[in-house]
Amino acid sequence: MPKPPRSKPLLRDAEVPIRSRPRGKRNPAQPQLLFDPMPERVEPVLAQLKSHPPKGSEWSWELKLDGYRLAVHIEPKGIKILTRGGHDWTHRFPAIEQAARALGPATMIIDGEAVVLDDEGRPDFGLLQQSLGASSKQAGNRASDAIFYAFDLIYFDGHDLRGVEYRSRRHLLDDALNGNDGAIRLSETFDTEPALLLEHVCRLGLEGIIGKHLDQPYRSGRTGDWVKIKCVQSEAFFIVGYERSAASPAGFGSLVLAAYRDDDLVQVGSVGTGFKQAEIIRLRKMLDTLRWKRKQPPLPYSGSANIVWVQPTLIAEIEFRAWTSDGKLRHPSYKGLRESQDNADVFRLD
Repeated sequence: MPKPPRSKPLLRDAEVPIRSRPRGKRNPAQPQLLFDPMPERVEPVLAQLKSHPPKGSEWSWELKLDGYRLAVHIEPKGIKILTRGGHDWTHRFPAIEQAARALGPATMIIDGEAVVLDDEGRPDFGLLQQSLGASSKQAGNRASDAIFYAFDLIYFDGHDLRGVEYRSRRHLLDDALNGNDGAIRLSETFDTEPALLLEHVCRLGLEGIIGKHLDQPYRSGRTGDWVKIKCVQSEAFFIVGYERSAASPAGFGSLVLAAYRDDDLVQVGSVGTGFKQAEIIRLRKMLDTLRWKRKQPPLPYSGSANIVWVQPTLIAEIEFRAWTSDGKLRHPSYKGLRESQDNADVFRLD
């Protein structure tokens, strides 16, 4: 069997000093690989409320989480966690910040929801609100036990993904998280009939489901690309006053609620259930610092109750069953305060 030819040395003369070719100037005609600048902030996609889930295989379904919408910005210079209103809350979610650092060195903007789970593993807005503190004096409080469920990827490794369809963004997000089960987790999607999913979710006492159109890009605002179907209606309303209570002089009987109609505030009823005694005392102290000092109330009111009016500053999350024929909430129940600086989506009447 003949021997194979001997290979020639890559450098023919080992005694000659090795020199690289001098780098020439770039040819301007040569194409460049373009990178998109990382946005400072992206206005989020908002889900439209629907009474029934739309039909079709072009929708992806997941749980509606009861927490705070956040965008996690990851880049070499550091981590930034922004609220839906654009406020920097990085310091308030230390566990999420630490988990985001572990996802580097890739640059990313991840869209998702921060929640605190109860003993049965269900998102509980009240627990999250307690851990953060809802008043300005408590604004430095941290939710160290919060979990961030990621459900969309807006920017990745130099590329703005807002023009990419949702199904591809979701695949990229899945790869980027790589099965992470710490403080940042992938929001689970369900391959089942949305009506059956909704029935099961409501039976478990969860808030509802979210549907996302697989073929649509990331379009900020309430475009209809995302829809939400709720088990129990829950919306944010301004607290504009309180009714005194003879049984609890340091508290109140009920809170007067208001929503927007165009640019004006209109009363939508009162809520007197869902409060713990400690929360009643805390709210009363906060409301007394916001007393309305003008003769006329902050909105039209024709009721006979003795109301103490306050500036429309505090925003309450309220559960309710339906609307009455005269535009009032039916069976409302208090869930907790929303952070006013987070630009909570105060309900607008059509």
